[in-house]
Amino acid sequence: MHMYDNLSEVATRDTPKIFESTMEETLQMKNDVHDVTKFSTFMKSVVEKSGIEKSLGRQLRLAVEEAVVNVINYAYPIGQEGDIEIRIMCNGETLKTVIIDSGVAFDPTLQEKVDTSLSVEDRQIGGLGILLVRELMDTISYEREKGKNILTLIKNI
Repeated sequence: MHMYDNLSEVATRDTPKIFESTMEETLQMKNDVHDVTKFSTFMKSVVEKSGIEKSLGRQLRLAVEEAVVNVINYAYPIGQEGDIEIRIMCNGETLKTVIIDSGVAFDPTLQEKVDTSLSVEDRQIGGLGILLVRELMDTISYEREKGKNILTLIKNI
């Protein structure tokens, strides 16, 4: 047995439980609706690796997908190719998703809540995706930094 083998055993044994499940995954994609399949596969993999139970995992995928699809559809002018970066971190207690794009500045946290008490005919178009994200996540925050939109979604798991 090498000396290094003993050190790795000590490091593993003395690591607090919360850090044992720490995971960070990143996906780079284009603002192309065809990349949604790549994103979907990425999200399924992240949910599996994090050990989140299935129904919560479906909610997380739905909320993050809604936010990403909004970036694909609205962040960049029609015909302009743009990048989207999705970082997901899990420490066993929370799952944090950061969506970064360099598109048009847009803060979804400032959008008025959709009045779902109105009939479909009386409602304004749009806003239901943001409502869904708000309902499914515990914390949503937005920053505009160095020409980039940074949307952070946090879910306690």
